[in-house]
Amino acid sequence: MELLAAEAAGRGMDVRAAEEVGAAAGPAYWYGGPTAGARMAARLGFALLEPTDEWLSELPEEFTGREVRTATVLDAWALDRPAFVKPPRDKSFPADVYPDGSRLPADLDPATPVLLSDVVTFAAEYRLFLLDGRIAAGSRYAVFGRLDPLPLDRHGHLAGEIAEFVDRLVAAAGPSLPSAVVVDVGQLLDPYRPGHRWAVVEANMAWFSHAYAAEPAPVLDVVLRAAGPRELVSPADLTFVRSMSAV
Repeated sequence: MELLAAEAAGRGMDVRAAEEVGAAAGPAYWYGGPTAGARMAARLGFALLEPTDEWLSELPEEFTGREVRTATVLDAWALDRPAFVKPPRDKSFPADVYPDGSRLPADLDPATPVLLSDVVTFAAEYRLFLLDGRIAAGSRYAVFGRLDPLPLDRHGHLAGEIAEFVDRLVAAAGPSLPSAVVVDVGQLLDPYRPGHRWAVVEANMAWFSHAYAAEPAPVLDVVLRAAGPRELVSPADLTFVRSMSAV
């Protein structure tokens, strides 16, 4: 957040914490959490772009490398086997591998949407900030589930593999994403033979995503598109504007 704030200030933008914001003196943009973002959006007139809850589960297996389905907390409570369970967008409970449904928090709303997926192993995971279907910035963020950021341009041929995978993904499913978004991809280990395949981990809101070791300037370009003035939202992006009731 500090790096993005410094980049924005360097562009002549007035950077403020949410509690410091008074009346808007010009176009407003957001980087932060969804609850405060929704409250400030109504007040300052910006729109928050986000992928749909169903986006990952509707991707072909070619891109997920595993079975993923959209369900509810009630469905997750009924699980009798290990599964990876996560909220599609917000962080209402920890995304994790749960041995069964009884290990999930008991105080959740049963109707809360969740994503359920097979338990798999990602050797490494990468955060990609996409703008108009192209990688604007990226960073490795984890190795075998442990935090290990490294700039994408330090990955040699792997960066080329990631770009090729994203090109195929965008060609097949680009219209189902907002023009400014974060897509996490990873090296999914093949359980049947040595090696890995590229697969989508998840999609996230650019305005609520850690940049890790990605270059701040292009990350900010994506954030400004993903959470900027409502009147500047393109017709194609209108369907991805976060509803003020989704708080």
